[in-house]
Amino acid sequence: MAKLTVYNRSGEDVGSYQIDPADVAPRINKQLLHDAVVMYQANQRLGSAKTKTRSEVAGSTKKVYRQKGTGNARAGSRRSGVRRGGGHIHAIRPRDYSYRLPRKALQLATRMAIASRIRDDEIVVIDDFALDKPHTQEMSFILKALGLSGTSTLVATEKHDNHVYLSGRNISQITISPVGDLNALLVLAPQKMLVTKAALDAIQQKAEEAKSQKSE
Repeated sequence: MAKLTVYNRSGEDVGSYQIDPADVAPRINKQLLHDAVVMYQANQRLGSAKTKTRSEVAGSTKKVYRQKGTGNARAGSRRSGVRRGGGHIHAIRPRDYSYRLPRKALQLATRMAIASRIRDDEIVVIDDFALDKPHTQEMSFILKALGLSGTSTLVATEKHDNHVYLSGRNISQITISPVGDLNALLVLAPQKMLVTKAALDAIQQKAEEAKSQKSE
């Protein structure tokens, strides 16, 4: 059972939050985490790299010189892949690198990533952001008070909070996401994870729902 300190916006200790990482994910499967992260990274690739074949490069198709009698090796057109300025023999074509793992495997990987953050003490809990309007400077003050200034951080909220999102989107190394949109790559990429108490409740609720579905 992990006992997490709960802070307010000023960085003051205002309580504690008890959570068992085993309730979020019974075990950490590094291979599954690796597979999930690689999948998300592959899905971000544009796949727009392209090189020209001999039919696409500029140049005449005329034979450079006659076949025999010159003392040189046989040569075709200037577009040949063996000549400078010619086309690529095995040209790179645009391609789609994306693929999908099973939905339940990805959901489990996300819970494993969160559980690993809890076990490694890389999670900071705040009672509430309580932002009445978007204010980037106020969000910077909160991060500084919590010792997260200059640290790559994932800010997780219970649901989409437009004020929090607009306040933090322009801060370097800060990613903001509601609990429902979290994935293994989002959780593992930054150094720290900042969550609200309501977000932790939502994470535990999702884990309990997954456990009950598995037992049925």
